[in-house]
Amino acid sequence: MLSTLLAFLGACTLIAASPGPSTVLIIKQSLRSRRAGFLTVLGNETGVFVWGVTAAFGLTALLTASQVAYDVMRYAGAAVLVWFGVQALRHAHRLRHTGEAGEGWHGVERGGWSAYRAGLLLNLANPKAAVFALSFLPQFVPAGAPHLPAMVGLAAIWAVYEIGYYSLYVWFVGRMKAALSRAGVRRRLEQVSGGVLLLLGIRMALEG
Repeated sequence: MLSTLLAFLGACTLIAASPGPSTVLIIKQSLRSRRAGFLTVLGNETGVFVWGVTAAFGLTALLTASQVAYDVMRYAGAAVLVWFGVQALRHAHRLRHTGEAGEGWHGVERGGWSAYRAGLLLNLANPKAAVFALSFLPQFVPAGAPHLPAMVGLAAIWAVYEIGYYSLYVWFVGRMKAALSRAGVRRRLEQVSGGVLLLLGIRMALEG
């Protein structure tokens, strides 16, 4: 059991270290405040746990069996990514004209719910996350263990582990905030992150 758990955590580390939309969003939100960054992490990992539990019950198999269901989720996910990207580019445009960092992107500074919702929405709108959970978690269920509770337990461990992992990103950005918060730097970061999210959304929409 210990060797299985260590292998599972090693795999979780590799997954978390792979750059993707969630990583971009977490770093981006962390530029606004550590609180916003951490709540985005919590939202993202709630999505991870939801997909893990859904996979445990076998419901994500519907996405792999139904091309229509998968395509609907894929286009919805692409729309979410494009929307986030456009919002970031609009904020970069405002920074260019005002020269001030501002607080208003996606309402993050007006309430923690907005940051949490952003992380949750981005994760749940990604059909690849659902399909991945379905293929990933069963590999680490110990032989002879009850399948459903083991998968749910692994999903919980996965989510909690990634909370710790991504919290390091939030902490690091917070440490660098004095340098990163200058209007010119912030504008470039908004442009880069917005462009990345926009391209990821377009790629998700176009790929089969």
